[in-house]
Formats: sequence, structure tokens, C-alpha cells
Amino acid sequence: MARWCYRHRLVVLVLWVGALFGLGAAGTSAGTDYSNVFSLPDTDSKQAYDLMTKAFPRSSGDTDTVVWRSSGDVGPVTDTAVRSRIEPVLKEIAGMRGVGEVVGPYDAKNAAQISRDGRTAFAQITFTDQANEVPKDLVRKVVDTAQGAERDGLQVELGGQAITRIQEPPTGVSEVVGIAAAAVVLFLAFGSLFAMLLPIVVAITGVGSGMMATMLLSHVTNVPEVAPLLGSLIGLGVGIDYALFIVTRHRRGIQRGLEPEESAVRALNTSGRAVLFAGGTVCIALAGMLVMNLRFLDGVVIATSLTVVLSVLAAVTLLPALLGLLGPRVLSRKQRRKLAGAGPDPAEASGPAARWSAYVQERPRSIAAMALVVMAVLALPVLSLRLGATDQGNNQESTTTRQAYDLLAEGFGPGFNGPLQVVVPGGADTTELVRTIRATDDVAQAAAAPPAGGITVIQVVPKTSPQSVGTDRLIDRLRDDVIPEAGVEAHVGGVTAVFKDFASVTGDRLPYFVGAIIGLGFLLLLIAFRSLVVPLTAALMNLIAAAASFGVLVAVFQWGWGTEFLGIGKEGPITAFLPVIMLSLLFGLSMDYQVFLVSRMHEEWVHTGDNARAVRVGLAETSRVINCAALIMICVFSAFVLSGDMEGAMAGIGLAAAVALDAFILRTALVPAAMHLLGRSNWWLPGWLEGRLPHLAVEPAASPTGPNESTGPDESTGPDKNTGFDKNTGFDKNTGFDKNTGFDKNTEHLKAAEPETSGTGGATVIHGFLRTADGDPLAGASVTLVSRGGRQLDRVTSIADGSYIVSVPAPGAYILAVTARGLASRAHHVTVGGGPLVYDVELTDDGAGLVK
Repeated sequence: MARWCYRHRLVVLVLWVGALFGLGAAGTSAGTDYSNVFSLPDTDSKQAYDLMTKAFPRSSGDTDTVVWRSSGDVGPVTDTAVRSRIEPVLKEIAGMRGVGEVVGPYDAKNAAQISRDGRTAFAQITFTDQANEVPKDLVRKVVDTAQGAERDGLQVELGGQAITRIQEPPTGVSEVVGIAAAAVVLFLAFGSLFAMLLPIVVAITGVGSGMMATMLLSHVTNVPEVAPLLGSLIGLGVGIDYALFIVTRHRRGIQRGLEPEESAVRALNTSGRAVLFAGGTVCIALAGMLVMNLRFLDGVVIATSLTVVLSVLAAVTLLPALLGLLGPRVLSRKQRRKLAGAGPDPAEASGPAARWSAYVQERPRSIAAMALVVMAVLALPVLSLRLGATDQGNNQESTTTRQAYDLLAEGFGPGFNGPLQVVVPGGADTTELVRTIRATDDVAQAAAAPPAGGITVIQVVPKTSPQSVGTDRLIDRLRDDVIPEAGVEAHVGGVTAVFKDFASVTGDRLPYFVGAIIGLGFLLLLIAFRSLVVPLTAALMNLIAAAASFGVLVAVFQWGWGTEFLGIGKEGPITAFLPVIMLSLLFGLSMDYQVFLVSRMHEEWVHTGDNARAVRVGLAETSRVINCAALIMICVFSAFVLSGDMEGAMAGIGLAAAVALDAFILRTALVPAAMHLLGRSNWWLPGWLEGRLPHLAVEPAASPTGPNESTGPDESTGPDKNTGFDKNTGFDKNTGFDKNTGFDKNTEHLKAAEPETSGTGGATVIHGFLRTADGDPLAGASVTLVSRGGRQLDRVTSIADGSYIVSVPAPGAYILAVTARGLASRAHHVTVGGGPLVYDVELTDDGAGLVK
């Protein structure tokens, strides 16, 4: 498929552009129909809600509030000077098209809308549409008209869902900022404008098509308003990351001498496979939210999963088409000049990543201990995690909704912003119940409304705020003690009670959800890597990352460490549904990094059977791209602080912290350190289980005769520009050995002909150290294993400590060629038995001498 997309790139581009514009046109014409459905079956608040809906059908429109307070020399709100400014304004608002009704405090029957001190009053504005459908121009006109009544000593503020809409930043600000930050990181990583644009174009295509499709789906199923925000958040993150992994592998292939088309095909056949697997794990993790059986989350699963699927599809189809358009220009001019002048890069990674990998191998215990201490300290705040709901009291102090919330709390009590409704069915006498409720601790006031349809509603205003622990305790006291003692059937409802029940249900079902996604992840990794220890390690790391990231979330949003500095308002409880969404996304992203890291280690393990080398090489070759991908995700997620949505800000900060801790501490330090300590047991799998597991290959099957990116060209291609060996002539210009004559120009004597292989047994290895004459480790030297028949079998580059390891297909006689810049090259004839052969080499200015 990758080759077809590469060669038919114009067709692929036309199909994607057509799909994107088609979905965009359909979504724009159809509009949106988002709805927040908090369905909590078998809860007390749900029963109260059903009874109130039946007895008091709600108006279809959103109800918002205008609050004013007089101070200083200005008299009470009932004074003529105040009424003369407020009443005309309320009348003007009531006459606006789109406003259904305005209920003010100056009617005798609405005297309760004036505070006891006479300094604060409010009016209720009911729009004809729901909050998300009220035109912003109308909302802005209402706000400007109401605040036009202000004067010295008279403050006017507005609150409500419709009012909140005009406080939000322009749509797409967070996405644009995140993409811009990602572009800077990509440019620094690639050094090429075209290479920088590739992941961004792919991510925007996937997210754009996902958002348009979500808009259409909102007309046929319940999709909450927060779903598109979360979909774009996760879509941008994984879309850029997936494209980054593939583009990095493609660029590496070109820099190592492959043609652009072949490099693109191999990148998709290696990193592309991992992208498909990682995308599947993200979708499975998101689908795990269905275990919670909360209808509110169903739409979130649909929006986020659809965006991830389209992002993966763009990465494996659109990306190879774009690579075909760019060709070698995916490299910067400097990199193309270097490739033309100095030749291909060595096969193994070098630089800081390789040095860090070697450092981890040398000190696994100390690194693992330090990483665990850091994660444990960050996880400590999670012990005080409290789930709840955010409201306008958590907005920034500068917003009119926050000011209105504070004025109502000051004038009518903290609980006025979140009253409770005690719903009594059956026409029962509520006199005694009202009296008992008024006498209950933490109740500010309670009054029964006239019955309707045989149902009586008692309005209860707590003394504490909606987010207070005291309000939660009052709800429990009413349900467990007060109502049963009154001997009547009654249910406690209201927005505050609904969110409390939502938090309780979420907390009760969370362990099942965590068990489900951890179990699915364990099973997937077990099948992919044929190991019990690798998936166990991954599961443990996921739990550690989750605990630490939630610790950061609690410290910032619940304890208030830096909330005002970050511009995200006042501290409060963590939104009840956020742990479910965050755990799903965190699990999926953690699996991404685990797959990319361990798949490279597994590839090396299968190739050599050396755990230390597998972990070292896997970390050296993937840590840089994982860290770069993590930095991009951190930028994208952190930018959602600018979304104007508290839930979006929580998800952004929480996921940014999770990705940072997962990539920079767990995947590049703790995981490889633990794998070094565990040794060969990393790859242990009982024989009885091996035969029962299905085969799911994350890495492509190695071809025994075809070209290989690590070893260079195939024997059928003639001279190997990396090693100098030509199978057609049998002469290696670097080593001087001619396989047809047995003559070696460096040793100036004939080698006796030996059989290609001898003995019995399976694959093994030759390993050792390369050193200079002074005994210093020699990094970057090429070590090539050639059969006596002239076929190149393996080629590696020594790493920072001078070590190397080459794979031997079977016991027998071989040629081991060692070359390094500035030093003479020499070939050695080696005979390998049934086990690994230790072969250390010293390179000098005039040749290579055997040390051992």
C-alpha cells in the first residue's frame, strides 16, 4: 500500500482533499447538535430529575442572570435612583429578538430576588434557544446593554451558560498555538521546512476530517460539547507524533543510502506498522470508557476514536504520497550536501542518545531508584484527590460570570449558586419535612413551591458553596437521615446533587475501568512481543505515570498552585469525568511510546539474542524521536489552557504532565534501566503459552536475501558502497581480501580454502570490543561479517564504549572485516562454534591486530 500511495501520489492527494472539503461542506451546512446528557440510572438525583421533568416541563431556552449591587453613597437597590437605571435596561433586554422572558425583582411576588441587606438583586433572562444556539451577537448585546446601567457605586454583572460563550477565546486559538509550537520543535529537530510541514499537514488533515465527521454524527447520537475539544486535543497529539515517527525513519533511510521510494516503503513497513498498532491501542483504550456505562462518555468515545482513526489513516496513506512529492527534499540542503560528499551515515545511532543509552546500561540501579523517587514524590498529592464539578465560580476573577457568581454568593449566601431540590411525589404533606430541613445543620433556607401534578418541590439553599465538602455531606444527611425520619418518599436533586452522584458513580466504577484497559494492554503487548515481563512492566509504568500525572493535576487545580498565574481561574475539585478520559488517553499514549521503544528492542533481540545490546540499541535509536514527539505533545496539550474551558485546561495540563513524565523519566530512564536489571527474563514466555498465542507482528519479517537497511545492499546488487565488497569480483577494496583467489593484500599470503559452514547448530553471534593502540574505545568503526562465498551477512557500527556484536547464521568459517577512518583496514578469518565467539580487536595506523 505504501508503494502504491507513493507512486500514485496525485490520486491520493485528490482523494484526501475531496474528502476533507466534502466533510467540511456537509458539516457546515448541517451545523452542530451537541448535547450534554448526564444519564445516571439508579441514582437519587436521576429520580428527582425525572419527576421534575414530568411535573414542570422545562423551557427550551437557556436561563441566565443579571446581578447588580449598590455600594457607597448609592442607596439600596430599591431606591428610585437605582430602579430608574435598571428597569429600562431590563425592559430593553426583554424586547430583544431571541429573548423569551425577563423576570425582575421589582414585582412584589419576586421580592426574594433582593438580598436581605437590600444591596444586591438579580433578574433572570430566559432565551428562546439553548445556550450553544443563542447567537453570540445577541449575548454580547445583552451584556453591553445591562452593563450600560453601571455608574459609580452600582456594579452590574451577568452569569449563565450563554454569557460564558462570549468569554471564550476565538475558536481554534489553542489548536493554532499548539500547532505553531509543534512547528518550531519540528523545525529544530529536522532542520528542514518541508520535513517540518509533513507531520503538521497530516495531523491537520486527520483532525479536520474528524471534527467535521463529529459535527455530522452529533445529529444522530448524543455528543457532548466537550467531545470535539478532546478529539482535537488527542488528534493533534497523535497525528503529529505518528507522522513524526514515520518521517524520522524515512529520513534516516535516505541518509543511510536508500533511494527515496525504497526508504518510504521501508519506513511505512516498520514505523508504519507500529503506528497502526499504536493507533489501535489508543482506540481500544478510549473504548474502555464504555465500561463505565455513562451515556455522557459515549459521545466522547465516538469523537476521539474517530479522530484517531482518521489521523492514522492519513499517516499511512497521505504521508507516503507527500513523501513522493518531496523526494530527497525531505532532507535539508545541508544534509543532502553531506550525503553527496561524505556518503551514507553509519547504521547505528550515535551522539547524545547513544551516550545516554550506554550510561543507563552502566548504572541501571541508581537511575531506576532516582526515577522511582521522582515519580513517587509527584504522585503524593493524588492521595487528596476529590472529584466534583467546576462552575462559574472557578472562572478567572476578571470575567463577568465570576463577578456575578461572587456577588450572588455575597448577597444571598455561598449556597445560592447551587440550590438543592427535594422532590416529593404523591401529593404528600411536606410541612413537617420543610420544618425538619430548615432545622438541619448547614441549611440556610428551605421553602416549598406550590404542588403541580401531585409533585412538590422544596428548594433548599445550603450554607456552603456547591463545590464544598460540607454541601456533599448535607446531601448525604438529607438522604440518609432527614427524609427517612420524616416518613415520606422524597428524592434530592438539582445540579449540585447530579454532579455529586456523577462523581460517586465514577469513583465506584473507576477500578473496573482501570482493570479493563490495563488487561487489554497487557494482552496486546503479550501477543506482540511474545513476553510476559514486557507487558507487566508496561502495565506498572502506566499506573505510575497515571498516579504522578494526577498528582500534578491535584496540585494545580485542586490546591491552586499556579492557577491564577496560568490564567485558569480558581481552584476546585477535579471534574468527575476527567479521570476516565485522562486515563484512556494516557494509557493510549503510553502504549504508543512503549510500542515504539520496545519494538526496536525486540527487533534487536530477535536479531542477536543479546538483551543488553537490544535494550541499549533500542533506547539509542528511539529515545531522541520519542522525546521530540513528547515535546510536541506537551506543546499541543499545554496550549489547551487557552481554550477558555476549564475541563479542556485540566485535560491539557494533566496530559502534558503525563506525557512529560512518561517520555522523559519512564521510557528513557526507568523502563530501560529495569530491562537491563531483568536481563534475559524480559523476553521469557512459557512454551505452553507460546503455541496458544496468535501471531501479531509489529516489526516486518526479515528477508534472508533481499536488501536490508542495516546491512546495506543485497548480494545481487554487486559492489557494496558501505563495505567495498563486490560479489562479482570477490574483491573487497577495504580489506584487500579476494574470495576467488584467497589472497589478502594486507597479510600478503594465500588463505587456505575452508568450507562455507561447518558443524551443526543454530544462529549465534560474534561480539567484543574495538580499541586503539592506546587502549581507548573506538566508536563508529564498521564491522562486517562476510561468508566465505562472498555474501555479506551482517554489518554493524561500534558504539561509544567500542563494543560491537554481529549476527552469525550458523557455526562455520567466516570473514570479519573491520574498517575505521584514519586507520588501516584488515579482514580476519574466524571460525565460530556452537556458541557466541568473543573477538576483541585493536586497530592501529598500520593494521589490525588480534588482542584475544
